[in-house]
Amino acid sequence: MAKVVGVHGIAQEYKGPNSLKAEWLPHLKDGVKSGGKVAFPDDDFEMAYYGDMFRPPGVMAGGFPPLKPKDLNDEDAELLELLWRKAARVDPKVPDPDAEVMGRTPQWVKRALNALSQSTFFAGLAEKVMIGTVKQVRLYFSDIKVRADAINAVGEAVTADTRVVIGHSLGSVVAFEALAAAKPDWQVHTLITLGSPLGIRNLVFDRLSPPPVRGRGMRPPILRNWVNVAAPGDIVALVPKLADCFDGVTDARIDTGTQAHDIKPYLTEALVGQAVLAGLA
Repeated sequence: MAKVVGVHGIAQEYKGPNSLKAEWLPHLKDGVKSGGKVAFPDDDFEMAYYGDMFRPPGVMAGGFPPLKPKDLNDEDAELLELLWRKAARVDPKVPDPDAEVMGRTPQWVKRALNALSQSTFFAGLAEKVMIGTVKQVRLYFSDIKVRADAINAVGEAVTADTRVVIGHSLGSVVAFEALAAAKPDWQVHTLITLGSPLGIRNLVFDRLSPPPVRGRGMRPPILRNWVNVAAPGDIVALVPKLADCFDGVTDARIDTGTQAHDIKPYLTEALVGQAVLAGLA
């Protein structure tokens, strides 16, 4: 029975729980080894998979539907602008969005996507993939079934033996909401968030369940420890210090290299391994 459950992030709809576990586990084991010089058994880890909620019917594996800039609504464009601004701050190759004077028209969206394609985060991704990635954040909050099914996926992976939940990217939001609605028999007491968008006001933070109270997020009562890790170049972690939004969060800043939002360098970090071991102690 898994002692640690991972909750994946955006753009994983063409994978599955087994393939994602195969991606996460070796890097998590390396992080634990680096952080505590101990081995991490394979059976102690399981993935909570919800990516198929975003998979369009009839699209073959590896393919994306023909999304275009006009498929993004105002909310999507707002997130796109926030990502563009963060990318321009951390990546000299990305042009400044303030140089664009037009409103959020389809032409503006096109330019934003072009600017982001020059960043290390979106480098090599097709326009339709970037559009689909941005839309997933909105769909999670606007589609009741997607949200409920994603949270239920965490519930199906967590067992009475689970002590630690690791959430990456949008998965940190799913993990947070699942733990906030924890079942009575859950014994999870440690949350580790990696590259998290939880602190993004209006689009994420203010739409959480339970909602914030007087500007402060409601920390899941089941938790004893919450470690949040963000890389300076990770544009998804727009608010890298979650202690500014929630009580009882230990924030850490690490270097994840050029692929700043990638899960692998997060998991191999000794600090993350130490947080896992502390949660299992």
